[in-house]
Amino acid sequence: MSGPPAVITVGVYVGDFKQFNIQEGTCEVDFYLHLKSDIPITINDIELMNGDIITADLTHNTPNDKYYRVHATVSTDLTLQNYPFDYETIRIEIEPKDLYENEAILAIDAIKTGIDPSEKIDGWSFVNISSEVDNQIFPGDGEAYSRAVFNFTMKREALSTVLKFFLPIFLIVLVSLFSLLMKVTSRLSLNSSMFLAAVLIHWRVVSEIPNLSYGVFLDIFMVITYATLIMVLISGILQIHFTDSGKGAQADLVHRISILFIPAFCLLNYLWLFYTLRTLTS
Repeated sequence: MSGPPAVITVGVYVGDFKQFNIQEGTCEVDFYLHLKSDIPITINDIELMNGDIITADLTHNTPNDKYYRVHATVSTDLTLQNYPFDYETIRIEIEPKDLYENEAILAIDAIKTGIDPSEKIDGWSFVNISSEVDNQIFPGDGEAYSRAVFNFTMKREALSTVLKFFLPIFLIVLVSLFSLLMKVTSRLSLNSSMFLAAVLIHWRVVSEIPNLSYGVFLDIFMVITYATLIMVLISGILQIHFTDSGKGAQADLVHRISILFIPAFCLLNYLWLFYTLRTLTS
């Protein structure tokens, strides 16, 4: 192709996101694809770079202006560092199949791009829609291709997680901290039960996300929780040991230190963790 590159205007209007699978990082999507160009263009001339087009029905047809209703599966890179307060972005990446950037460039049709206002994924809410055009160079031929990227960013609705996870964990920690006021052996069985309950709740929640090579917000939260519960357990064991050994003064010292140090450790670390989360998402 000689002369200036052809301009292919692309618009993506999403009608439905469904089956967002966070374990696999995939989502099925129905959208209207608008292709307009100064050269004849069809959907066979473009590629969905981060997924597969399952069906594409032509709804409007002229040589240089076409509408398709597309059903596709797309993959997305998950950013779970702040889980369960994370933001995820579903992307639709479109690129010419055979035309280099010096032959055809893509442009965003802002008027024909968007999302159905009633569209909703259970447990998520959409917070931002953006689009951009960049170029990609593939190692095989070293040539650049123009690529249109449509980003649909959503945040996890945290209320359900707070009620199902954080509230029970906070109650477990609170009961364990109040048990520091007790000087009876039954404290050990209570704290052991609290520790086991925390492990089971943690296991149930993390089973909803894939195995990751990095720790998420929830993991750090539980490290603080486990450290607090273990310190409460150790405090109880030491007090019983010193009491049974007739060392009442040492038992009282452990009791006083535990009441002063363990709640302060727990509170300060929780505050630090949530402050870090606020800073990252602001």
